[in-house]
Amino acid sequence: MTGRAHVVAHEVQRLEIPVDLSYDEFRDRYEQAVPAFDLQRFADLDPSRIDWATVQATTDTAAPHGFLLYLRAEVDLIMRIAGHPERCTSYLMGNHTIAERMYRHDHAVMLYAPLRTQIHEDREGAVWFTIDRPSTRFASFDDPRITEVGVELDHKVADLLGALGVDASAVLRS
Repeated sequence: MTGRAHVVAHEVQRLEIPVDLSYDEFRDRYEQAVPAFDLQRFADLDPSRIDWATVQATTDTAAPHGFLLYLRAEVDLIMRIAGHPERCTSYLMGNHTIAERMYRHDHAVMLYAPLRTQIHEDREGAVWFTIDRPSTRFASFDDPRITEVGVELDHKVADLLGALGVDASAVLRS
């Protein structure tokens, strides 16, 4: 093995955004706006005849707001046993065609792509959408090409939330 370990300290901004809908209503809207990644859609494409433009077009069709869900975890199911009745669902949300634009410069970006998001209730029953601000995650690579995509993701998340009736523009576009 060659080289030395690198330690990269960086600041991340976690955004906790209030949602003025019920937990179930917001979660349903979110999951409709950000559909599950369908591997079969891509498995049916012949790898010997497909090009990246086809993958991009297929992804654009599948992701009406630019994002797909790669994972959904019902965190609350096990936590209820420990006495925590509040609802909580965590997700991995992203877009592999956007991630590729960073991956080509540094494969380690996949540590933060797809993005982690969460919908949860607090102890008073209020609903929250939580995400680490993408630009603060990707700025840690100290590459302006990656940082630029991170800022673009901030704006895409703001657009997604706007489509869901949650105004986060002041936070995500600043």
